Amino acid sequence: MNGLFNNEGNEFGNVKISDDVVAIIAGIAATEIEGVAGMSGGITGGIADILGMKNMSKGVKVEVGDKQAAIDLYIIVEYGTKIKELGEKIQENVKKSVETMTGLEVVEVNVNVQGVNIVKNTDVEEEPRVK
Repeated sequence: MNGLFNNEGNEFGNVKISDDVVAIIAGIAATEIEGVAGMSGGITGGIADILGMKNMSKGVKVEVGDKQAAIDLYIIVEYGTKIKELGEKIQENVKKSVETMTGLEVVEVNVNVQGVNIVKNTDVEEEPRVK
């Protein structure tokens, strides 16, 4: 992700947006949607790599051209979430956020569900096995 989107200059100069910036915007937009447990490290990171807010470009792969961008997201969903609906909400939010903030046309947002987060209920006290 070393490329730069180069907005051919105006009277003031050029605007350059790195691929990493597009990836961070997409990652934040994806995690804003309820039902997303976190971002996965992608194919190389595996399912166990659920990453927090520290590096929002993890779990995101972007291809940025002069005027367009394609985005691949690798996510972990919360158990019980309607995955198809979640994917569509993520696609809409990521597309809107990236286009609004960068001016690039987003031609693809591919959502890859890498795993399901199952929350264990720790509030319930277990009876001791022995008394």
